[in-house]
Amino acid sequence: MGSSKTELFSDFQNRLANMAKALGHPARIAILETLIEKGSCICGDVVEELPLAQSTVSQHLKAMKEAGIIKGDIENNFQCYCVDEKNCMELMTTISTLFMKMKNCC
Repeated sequence: MGSSKTELFSDFQNRLANMAKALGHPARIAILETLIEKGSCICGDVVEELPLAQSTVSQHLKAMKEAGIIKGDIENNFQCYCVDEKNCMELMTTISTLFMKMKNCC
């Protein structure tokens, strides 16, 4: 398989694409909504809210954590997840900035 050529794009473009990809599945949106509602919780709490297996939820949480959408801290031998507010606010600002450019094109 060929290279992804991400090095040809700016840090801004790569970071936005990675975060958008991390939100590019409806289960991840549902997980994000759950974390926003609950504040923080362990994987099992998320599993109780969604019609998905624990292993599937774990994979989604891992991808979202790697992209910086959420953070996870170990508490009593469990990974406790919450929204990374700083990164999500940055994402919101970045997306707004991107779409504000549309005012000049149409």
